Amino acid sequence: MNPEISVIIPAYNTAAYISKTIKSVLGQTLHNIEVIVVDDASTDGTAEVARSFKDERLKVFVNPQNLGAGGTRNRALREATGKWIAVLDSDDWYAPKRLEKLLQVAESKNADMVADDLFLIRDGEDAPWSTLINESGDVIDTIKQIDPVFFVETDVYGQQGLHLGLSKPLFRRDFLLQHHIEYDPSIKVTQDFWLVMECLIKGASFFLVPEPYYFYRSRTGSLVYSPKVNRIEQDCQAIEAFLKQNGIDKQTSLARAFLKNLAVLNKNLAYYRVVESLKQRKWQRSLREMVRNPYFFVHLLSQIPSILNRRVQRYIYGNKAAYEMIPRSHQQKRLSPP
Repeated sequence: MNPEISVIIPAYNTAAYISKTIKSVLGQTLHNIEVIVVDDASTDGTAEVARSFKDERLKVFVNPQNLGAGGTRNRALREATGKWIAVLDSDDWYAPKRLEKLLQVAESKNADMVADDLFLIRDGEDAPWSTLINESGDVIDTIKQIDPVFFVETDVYGQQGLHLGLSKPLFRRDFLLQHHIEYDPSIKVTQDFWLVMECLIKGASFFLVPEPYYFYRSRTGSLVYSPKVNRIEQDCQAIEAFLKQNGIDKQTSLARAFLKNLAVLNKNLAYYRVVESLKQRKWQRSLREMVRNPYFFVHLLSQIPSILNRRVQRYIYGNKAAYEMIPRSHQQKRLSPP
């Protein structure tokens, strides 16, 4: 009998964390599952830790060379045989009833995707400091269906919102296979967002459960520290390509939501082009970027309160995670070398 759910765990250099991750899945109240760990050519013994578990439901694969997050996740998807796909980062973990609860909702709603709220927890701490929904500013206390426009409108870079691109939904595997949906390996940071978006544009029904069952760990080195300019440029390109490839009329609500996001991204891009030039002490280039992007000064003024708050948190209160809390933007885990 095929497993009800395949839990895929892409892993890269998380030997210190993956044991807790795997235990949280094998200890689920739903037993008819398989756990697929794909190690992306780690150098710290991650695969050995995963292989130390003696449970027939666990399968461990190792990439002979580093494929990056997208390639690793796609390999895990291809190895999966369950009716449903659940994604778990290799330094996060599940509450014991997570899969049982999400499956109940998926079946009762005849859903293609079901996500839950996320516990936000700092590395080294025992209790979450908040949840994704609490930080969003939205009040959601019942199961809510998520449509494409709402998904995009509440996930604007640098702004408060649900940011469900960070969520880890349960996916109906047949839906992914029917529509040939996989992760885009060319997208390095916001892969989860675009996978969900691809499902929604193909007509998937998506429900959000307001209870948190997923523990999202924030730790030093776990986030993608690539320069913000590269990340934002990639997001801009992804939006433009998505609108073009799917033939979305620019007058539709979805297109307008994306174009608003694109405008916000371009403003941030102008700002960070100057910031990164300053950090690299390329003064002439910085000056040229300031002249070319006068919005830099407007954005800088708007950022001063949050910049000061982060510095107070870090240098006065000793909160080293101040720069790693979920910002009002896309912040995701490192699943491959920088």
